[in-house]
Amino acid sequence: MYMLKGIHHVTAMTSSAEKIYDFFTYTLGIRLVKKTVNQDDIRTYHLFFADDVGAAGTDMTFFDFPNNPKGTHGTDELARTAFRVPSDEALQYWQQRFEKYDVKHEAISTQFGKKILNFSDFDEQQYQLISDEKNTGIKSGTPWQDGPIPLQFAITGLGPMTITVSNLDYFSNILTRVFEMSVIAEEGMMKLFEMGDEGGNGAQVIVRHDTSSPTARQGYGAVHHVAFRVDNKEDLTHWQRKLEDFGYRTSGFVDRFFFGSLYVRATRHLLFEIATDGPGFMGDEPYETLGEKLSLPPFLESKRDEIEAMVRPIDTVRSTKTFKKE
Repeated sequence: MYMLKGIHHVTAMTSSAEKIYDFFTYTLGIRLVKKTVNQDDIRTYHLFFADDVGAAGTDMTFFDFPNNPKGTHGTDELARTAFRVPSDEALQYWQQRFEKYDVKHEAISTQFGKKILNFSDFDEQQYQLISDEKNTGIKSGTPWQDGPIPLQFAITGLGPMTITVSNLDYFSNILTRVFEMSVIAEEGMMKLFEMGDEGGNGAQVIVRHDTSSPTARQGYGAVHHVAFRVDNKEDLTHWQRKLEDFGYRTSGFVDRFFFGSLYVRATRHLLFEIATDGPGFMGDEPYETLGEKLSLPPFLESKRDEIEAMVRPIDTVRSTKTFKKE
């Protein structure tokens, strides 16, 4: 009953909150559902992009830490974030869109029997689109209804996280014994792991063995952590005990207001979070204007004037705009 259910969210770092907002909003057509600040560093924006209603399993979030160096890709890295699209045909649409908007991308290819399209952003953050056409398993989210992407092609949620590791056997043992994932396929230097009762694209991790690259370095253009889904705080308590029984140090329960969290370093370089599905993102803002104002959890509300003076304003109002689907 306490199994991890799937990917909850991915948090990465960007060189520019403004540019990542534009890229996700206008190019990828993923809705900004929350504009807030890093609760541990209130100088830093924390932007949450998700499906139409901000469902768990659909959101990628970004920090823009001041004076953060550029990250470098390599081994022992949360290397590539995947997004789900409805069909193989959708990948053809996205390939043409990326060419139109000069987004760096590779050719459409096949990985573990699914069609994929790898691409990157202005920071060289690495992403992937994965087709749900042959997918079974955990349901994806709802595309942004008022966004610029035709709904039959739009992004609906998160797919498998690709992780590079220098010691495949060691890390595989961690995923299977500690996090209760199962190896369901192998392909070249990669293993496909699955979690939860339903599995599928929204509940998978791809681990790629890489002994030739240097160790990755954190910074903008890199992923900060990946989070996995559980139902509630009781589940987090279970996982805290389990991880500590295995000898891990954890953060203990952290109330993030939008969800509850538990953090642990799976290895020296890889930070995992376990997060609850709720309460969600619509408790303090209506559906129509999600992400348009600076949202602060109650314990930071008394510092609103200080925070608003510290972070520069970003115009994220979309409720007054009409996006032409193209």
